[in-house]
Amino acid sequence: MIAVRHCSATGQESDAPLTEEGCRQAQKLAHFLKRYNFNILLSSPFKRAIDTIKPYAELTHNEIKTDKRLAERVLSTQTDPNWDWKFHLERTYKEEHLKFPGGESSFEAKQRIHSLIKELEDAGHHSVLLVTHGNLMSMLISLYEPSFEFKEWELLTNPDVFMIDSLSKDVTRLSVV
Repeated sequence: MIAVRHCSATGQESDAPLTEEGCRQAQKLAHFLKRYNFNILLSSPFKRAIDTIKPYAELTHNEIKTDKRLAERVLSTQTDPNWDWKFHLERTYKEEHLKFPGGESSFEAKQRIHSLIKELEDAGHHSVLLVTHGNLMSMLISLYEPSFEFKEWELLTNPDVFMIDSLSKDVTRLSVV
């Protein structure tokens, strides 16, 4: 399985498009990924994720399917401008069941992504491309590499690509050149 964090986008809203640089990144990503043969392409329903993989889907004549379990994790619906979301996000990596108003705990996010992975494996899909968001991708990686925590999340880039072997639990960051 290969997991991709979306390319550079104009914002965090579900309908935020890619930036001009993000569009160039998506083209580069498409050419990088064409060496792989996926039997299913699954994307977050967010526009920036779909737009990230669209050039690859067009290049390889593959269909993009969306799954809401790949949507970004909501930390909180807190609207106070003084709320330090990054501080609270870091806490959720240490306190897996910590949940803020309107949000999802790390444990819940991991359960969500794990249910998708299990469903794909049970259906015989072993060559899978997933397109998601930074925080959820970090939750996915931590299922296989528990040392992947807040500091590693901070080092993620747009886009970022990881190969995950669920049998060996091997996680490898791929360089999109």
